[in-house]
Amino acid sequence: MAVTQNTSINLVVDQGADFSKNLTVTTDGSTAYDISSRTFRAQMRPSYASSTLTAEFTTSIVTAASGIYKLQLSDVQTKAISSGRYVYDVMITLADSTIEVVHSGIVTVNPRATKA
Repeated sequence: MAVTQNTSINLVVDQGADFSKNLTVTTDGSTAYDISSRTFRAQMRPSYASSTLTAEFTTSIVTAASGIYKLQLSDVQTKAISSGRYVYDVMITLADSTIEVVHSGIVTVNPRATKA
């Protein structure tokens, strides 16, 4: 039985801009799960079946006791992504080495007129 709840959250990323989003890990959709000493891995792909990696998010713990962590992409990373729709998920490694998906959804990458 899963310890955490997989929550579906869609993300919007602007090409060429920094992206940052705080997310909360819960056990039931409302009760925060303490993520102290936990590790995360988050990737974005054209589809869940695709072996092509579009981007790897940087993850960091913001407030461990409240279950809050941050997903980030740099402006260099987002500039290299073609506009369109992608999928992502975030996996957490628990204390017993169990891996669970805590967030997943669609990433919409918006094109921008301003080019650096």
